Amino acid sequence: MSIGVSANRLELLQIARAVATEKTIDESIVIEAIEEALQKAARTRYGVENDIRATIDRKTGELTLTRCMTVVEEVENDNQELSLAEGKKIDKTAEIGTVFSDELPPIEFGRVASQTAKQVITQKVREAERARQFAEYKDRIGEVINGIVKRVEYGNVIIDLGRAEAIIRRADGIPRENLQNNERVRAYIYDVREEVRGPQIFLSRAHPDFMSALFSQEVPEVYEGLIEIPTVARDPGSRAKIAVISNDSSIDPVGACVGMRGSRVQAVVSELAGEKIDIIPWSEDPATFIVNALQPAEVAKVVLDEEDQRIEVVVPDEQLSLAIGRRGQNVRLASQLTGWSIDILTEEEESERRQKEFAERTKVFTQALDVDEVIAQLLATEGFTDVEDIAYVELGEIASIEGFDDDTAEEIRARARDFIERQAAELEAKRKELGVEDAVMEIEGITVAIAVALGGGDVKTVEDLAGLVTDDLRGWFETKNGERVREAGILDEFELSSDDAEMMIMLARVAAGWISEEDLPVREVEVEEETEVEAEDGMDIGSMDLAALEAEAEALGIDLDQAVSEEEQETE
Repeated sequence: MSIGVSANRLELLQIARAVATEKTIDESIVIEAIEEALQKAARTRYGVENDIRATIDRKTGELTLTRCMTVVEEVENDNQELSLAEGKKIDKTAEIGTVFSDELPPIEFGRVASQTAKQVITQKVREAERARQFAEYKDRIGEVINGIVKRVEYGNVIIDLGRAEAIIRRADGIPRENLQNNERVRAYIYDVREEVRGPQIFLSRAHPDFMSALFSQEVPEVYEGLIEIPTVARDPGSRAKIAVISNDSSIDPVGACVGMRGSRVQAVVSELAGEKIDIIPWSEDPATFIVNALQPAEVAKVVLDEEDQRIEVVVPDEQLSLAIGRRGQNVRLASQLTGWSIDILTEEEESERRQKEFAERTKVFTQALDVDEVIAQLLATEGFTDVEDIAYVELGEIASIEGFDDDTAEEIRARARDFIERQAAELEAKRKELGVEDAVMEIEGITVAIAVALGGGDVKTVEDLAGLVTDDLRGWFETKNGERVREAGILDEFELSSDDAEMMIMLARVAAGWISEEDLPVREVEVEEETEVEAEDGMDIGSMDLAALEAEAEALGIDLDQAVSEEEQETE
């Protein structure tokens, strides 16, 4: 843009109007820029120490230059300020803040002054244009916008939006899509930033929400809110999975998004350079949703770990490659779509693992209970997972195993309890050997086994435990060489929940005096209705520990199930 400062009055207004129209900014902003430029040029003529002001009449375009003096309490600059006494000499009504102005004669601007004025005007207009662009686009994040490719620079595509420029960075474009100059393109506004060089409008054709927005344009039910798109997972330019749910039971969300003969989904596929799209019905049940997300693979069984948001999926042997997909694409997209970590096993692999677990449990029972392998296998087959299960289970559950009688069951349970007592004694000795303080054992949730594990992790005092964080106990994930690797925690083997680990640390901080009990997180306690049953000799069994209750009842010759049943009948 160029402007001549020697232009006549009408030309000045015409130039301001033309610039404002071209840059889509307010005309007054351009005139104010010209005024600032002229007064800056005038100061070079009359002296920069003076307060020179330029004013352009908005109707006639007449330029007026004035030298201003302001009345102040204490004069610091004789060229711009007057004392109150001096001001009253000029005008008796003068007061602090009064401004006196003297009109200056018009001047001829030289080449240097003209160039300075031009730079000031250009800068002000550019700043106004940037402010307008930022104000216009900052609230349009999340919209799909049309533009024309202006140029391509090192993989980044500059898009002309008409009233602004935007950029599709290399990472935000669809791989192998070759956009050409002057080609019309649609993209998603995902960020608008105000930077030193002006507002930066960032567009994307690879963003998951771009696909959601395209379906909203192509599927009226999505636009109207009858069908929602909770999540989208994309491998841009290759394949995508999109979850859909209908708020109207009469509308099939998958069918509506596919359209007649696939017309609706095909319109989106064409816009995304042939990207294949799997439309998945969303479900509140994680297992059902994950099974749907792994389509077209068939799933035989799933095992959920809700604490760590992990799921183990078992598929037939011939379905493994389909479930994983080329280069792991299918399972990766399913994981992104559902938010769960997915482990895929074949039925053969799961069978081998189950056999291995069965063999390990059999070995543990054989050694701990000093029984032969057949008895250990029977116990493992009945679903007992560890010795503690056997030690505190009802006697009848063991006796009901084929080939067992009451005496055998009693002997097995006694051996299990003896083993646990020996193990506890060994662990207690180990705890003392490691130097774990007794005060640690007083914290709720700390068992001897946990204390030994803490000692092995060099956590020996209440202060040591109080200084940890939840990840130190439960483990955490790190990215190494591009792979997500899990680092084991001190109490990894105990599979603590996040809440339990946090409470253990917080209780240690209370014990250490770092915080008060009021600072503890609120724990949700399930209140269960207790049944008070009076035994034959008056023993109160309402709130006793289950194992202790069974042992006491057995010693007194009481049939616990019958006693509870009779009490319930009396209550009714």
